[in-house]
Amino acid sequence: MADRDLRLNEQIRVREVRLIRDEGEQQGIMPTVEALALAKAQNLDLVEVAPQANPPVVKIMDYGKFKFENEKKGRDSKKKQKLLKLKEIRMQPKIDDHDIDFKSKHVQEFLAEGNKVKVTVRFKGRELAHTELGLEVLKDVLKRLEGEYVMERSPTMEGRFMSMIVSPKPKK
Repeated sequence: MADRDLRLNEQIRVREVRLIRDEGEQQGIMPTVEALALAKAQNLDLVEVAPQANPPVVKIMDYGKFKFENEKKGRDSKKKQKLLKLKEIRMQPKIDDHDIDFKSKHVQEFLAEGNKVKVTVRFKGRELAHTELGLEVLKDVLKRLEGEYVMERSPTMEGRFMSMIVSPKPKK
């Protein structure tokens, strides 16, 4: 134990520190060795809180418990956040009404789960000459959604694909 104390004293490079007790009250400026002795007497750690201050600010605390509580807060905040996923529904310009109904129901389910949905119409060969058919299909899907969405990106062409992105309406 004496060897450990000696090593700690050799590592100290700052003469004075501003000490904050474990209860949060300020003790004031004192020699570093004295602050270390106070922390040892309480079986706690001396943690440097603000090294850039003049003199540096240190606090007496149980460092292991402090780290554990910070990690616990981080885990709790991760649990509460909702990750948005982007789901995709693909169609073709020559699609039957029943198929549009079926795919629209899938889009509604994805929106109900809280996911964004990318609705894509894929053109093959000569279909590229009639992109207005794809636009009609996308508009038809929007009609069937019955206002349960927010248009995030309107229909745009990307190579052989025309797509739009819809997201769920924010809950009040």
